[in-house]
Parts: sequence; C-alpha cells; structure tokens
Amino acid sequence: MDLSAYFAGFVDGEGCFTVFFSPRSTLLVGWEVRPSFSVSQNADRSEVLVLMQQHFGCGSIRSDRSDKTLKYEVRSLDGLVERIIPFFEANPSISSKQKDFERFAEVCRLVRTGAHRSKPGLREIVELAMAMNASGKRKFAIEAIFPQELKL
Repeated sequence: MDLSAYFAGFVDGEGCFTVFFSPRSTLLVGWEVRPSFSVSQNADRSEVLVLMQQHFGCGSIRSDRSDKTLKYEVRSLDGLVERIIPFFEANPSISSKQKDFERFAEVCRLVRTGAHRSKPGLREIVELAMAMNASGKRKFAIEAIFPQELKL
C-alpha cells in the first residue's frame, strides 16, 4: 500500500522542518548548523511514526519530555538530502508549510556543500532559517549570531 499521501498530510499537520544553531567556539565561524525533520504523536498512536521510519529508512523515534509525545526525527544530512527532501518535493504540502520546506531544503543543500563554514554562507543559511516557522520559538536571534555586523 502506498502511504505517500497519508504521510505528506500527516506531516503537514504534525511535522516540522527546522534548523537549530548552537554556538561552538571550536568551529571556524563559531556556530554549528543542525537541520532537523520531525513528526510528533501521542505514544498510544505511535504506529504511524514506526511506519514513517520504515518507509524512509532513516531517523529515530524518541520520547519528547517537553510535551510527553513520541517524536520521529531525522537529523542525518544524508537522510535529509537523499530521502526526506526528495519525498516532500514529490509530495508537496498545500499549506504554508510548503514554503518552510523549500527554505529547509535549500539550507540542507547549502550545508551539504559546506556553505555553513564561511560567514557569508552561514549568513545565507541563518536568513533562510529565520524566515521559517514564523509561529515557532527561536533560541537565538540573528543579532546573537552576527553581533559584530550590527555595530557598523
């Protein structure tokens, strides 16, 4: 049975494409970039997460203590670029989440080329990520990542 339309719709409602930034003094640009795709569900309905993990052949399922759900998550750049992104390009969302996905896909491709290792590349990635998930919470504002540019 082809579950592609079901997965696409489920992710449209319960999924998230996001990019995390973490300060890392050991990195040339001082910041780590971590793209992530995730889908949450109550534990008593976890079978859809298991099916997704089997379908995509990557990622893991873990407990999310913040909201007491289970989360299927893919953080591997290979898994994102080779499996998740092609799936959602072939099965696009009809909601505004599609624009977030398109920016997410661009971030993943930039990271894969190593763009995150230069200040101009990091800036492009940060600007794309900051335009995503308008209703979400941000741990770091762009000013925290590029403070020296604001003093000009």
